[in-house]
Formats: sequence, C-alpha cells, structure tokens
Amino acid sequence: MKRTHVLVVAKEPVAGRVKTRLCPPLDLVAAARVAEAALADTLDAVARCGAGRRILVLDGRPGPWLPAGFEVVPQVRGPLGTRLAAAWSHAGGPGVQIGMDTPQLTPSLLDHALGLVAGGDARTAALGAAEDGGWWALGLNRWRRGVFDGVPMSTARTAARQRDRLLALGLAVTELPVLRDVDTAADALAVAAAAPETRTAGVVRSVLTGAA
Repeated sequence: MKRTHVLVVAKEPVAGRVKTRLCPPLDLVAAARVAEAALADTLDAVARCGAGRRILVLDGRPGPWLPAGFEVVPQVRGPLGTRLAAAWSHAGGPGVQIGMDTPQLTPSLLDHALGLVAGGDARTAALGAAEDGGWWALGLNRWRRGVFDGVPMSTARTAARQRDRLLALGLAVTELPVLRDVDTAADALAVAAAAPETRTAGVVRSVLTGAA
C-alpha cells in the first residue's frame, strides 16, 4: 500500500483573522483562543493517526500548538480553491485533506478515511460533508488537476457541488460521516458537548457557556 498523508489546511490563530463569526458574543481575542484550541485538537488527532506523512499547509507562522512530526508548507496566494489545489499538488496521494474546524475529529475516523482512499484504485475518492453544507474532509487516491474547478467555497452547496465535480471527473465517491464545523457560538457549544474532553471544549466552557 502506498504511503498515505493527512493534509491540514489552516490559519495561524491570530486575533482578528480567525473565527470572527464567533463575534459576538465573543471578542476577537476569545475567538482566537477557540481557534487555537480547535487547531491543537485537530493536529493532535492527526499526530495519533496512522498516516505516513502529516502536512500542515499554513497561512501564518507555526506556534506552540504544533506537535512534532509535521511538514509545514506555506499557503500560496489566491482563492481557496487555488490554495487547496496547490496543497494537493505538493502532497500528491493517497491522502485526506481536512481543515481546523472539526476538533471532535478522532484518529480512528482519519484512519478509516485513509484506508478507503489508500485501499482503492486511482478513481477512489471520499468526501465528508459538514452540517452547514460545506465539507470537512476530502480524500483522494491520487491528486488530479481540476478537482476544485467551479466549486464555490463556503456556501450551503459546497459539498454537493464538490461531489458533483468529483463524479464529473470519473471518480467513485464514498461518503464519510457528517460532522459539524465550529463557525458560530451555537456550533462551538454543540461540538464542546459532543467532545467534552477536547481542548476546544475546555476553552468553550470558559468563554462561551451561557453566551449563546
């Protein structure tokens, strides 16, 4: 079986640049604390999964939240689809791409996704939809150009359009479990309740309980 990778596309958790949809009820500093905790939880899950490579494609600079064993690659400039394509071009395949919005993610779920794409042929893909209509994970047996062409990002139809695009390229798409992104205060509280042992849950309890 080919060596697999998990590709994390993320922003440095700097106040005013991340999780601004948490404001209000939070201020920008508290929102960045939630973002840092979510990123740390995500990277911890990746560190404990069975991927052969762990790649962080980062907008910003690494901080103390970054575990050992990650390749750090700067994001290119341009729209999100362009940045994702560049990240995949660097990483190749088979692999799974995620963001920093699902801190409830577990190593076993990542291993499941990796097994799907690594165990298939070049046409194998996996897609994890988010409750808000976006997607939290994309898995490919191998990278191919055009995966993100024409897919609108950050909309209620992003996952559906991404699925259509994969199918149009002749790929066989396996659905991953639906997860909830942490975008709003209500999202943060729901994810904290579902994964109470995470760093994110601890921060959310300290800054958001009773605020949404």
